[in-house]
Amino acid sequence: MQAQSHGLIAFLSQTDAIGLSVALLLLSMSVASWAVILSKVFRTVNIRNTARRTIESFWSNPSLARALEEMRADATNPFALLARAGVGAAMHHQRHQAGRLGDAMSLSDFVTRALRQGINVAQSRLETGLSLLASVGSTAPFVGLFGTVWGIYHALIGISASGQASIDKVAGPVGEALIMTALGLAVAIPAVLGYNALTRTNRVILADLDAFAHDLHAYLATGARVDGASASGPATLRATPATQTQSA
Repeated sequence: MQAQSHGLIAFLSQTDAIGLSVALLLLSMSVASWAVILSKVFRTVNIRNTARRTIESFWSNPSLARALEEMRADATNPFALLARAGVGAAMHHQRHQAGRLGDAMSLSDFVTRALRQGINVAQSRLETGLSLLASVGSTAPFVGLFGTVWGIYHALIGISASGQASIDKVAGPVGEALIMTALGLAVAIPAVLGYNALTRTNRVILADLDAFAHDLHAYLATGARVDGASASGPATLRATPATQTQSA
């Protein structure tokens, strides 16, 4: 009498195309979710580590042109993109005051619109891939459950055909089929935890972006940072679009 082999390998070797397809689907979902998690964690950690340095470097520069020039080195930094969007809008408004219908608004409103669009773009980039994690976290357990149900059905059909329905003949194939449920959970749990962690980190980054946008708007509209922001660090930028517009 030959001893039967048990385990995931034995289950996959005995299952049909549908069972193999479910296993490959879970594997692809796991690989995709881990790729998103690792890439997003690396990206968000880098942004958080460089956020304070980027902001302090911007406000400590002696001129606005030099501050923007230093930010061009990191074209994907959301704080650099936000600063360039705000300053670009202020300079555009200065050059084309009320020249067109879209420009027929105050400098404050024009800069506000540009900064809001910049924050929306940054938020969209930060949330890229999160929908995949949410989808994997919500569907992987059901995919694994489907694989279990199909595996049990396939095992019971085989047992029925052999005519041996003893407990030792049933427990092995059914237990192997239950591995698919465990695999579904193993795929879903990291995706859910990664989604929650990245969502929280994105909220912190967006809060920092919003605070930076508030200081930048006040500076571009009035030529000076707000009192609370000025107290937290140096603000030595000169020749702002607002002051140039007022002097003109």
